[in-house]
Amino acid sequence: MKIRSWDKVVVTAWKDKWKEWKILAVDTKNSRVVIEGINIVTKHIKKQWATPGQIIKVEKSIDVSNVSLKCPTTWKPTRIWVKIEGWKKTRVSKKSGKAI
Repeated sequence: MKIRSWDKVVVTAWKDKWKEWKILAVDTKNSRVVIEGINIVTKHIKKQWATPGQIIKVEKSIDVSNVSLKCPTTWKPTRIWVKIEGWKKTRVSKKSGKAI
């Protein structure tokens, strides 16, 4: 996957379409990402010993195909390609052609 943690992305699907947030975690094995403030669900936690039961809000993962990286120069969603120079790999925006 060409997306990493703390990248700024634009959601291109779901109810939160066109919102821009940061990626908190990336699961490369299942091709899923957890994005800050997106796909929030309520989770009920059962009472255990001394801690009371509670209802909390948690961010669930979404598929990586539903997000697009935000270009740092044009501020629009873009695709990425990897440019190899010697031993270095750099991610490059398809829209602007500049390194990310």
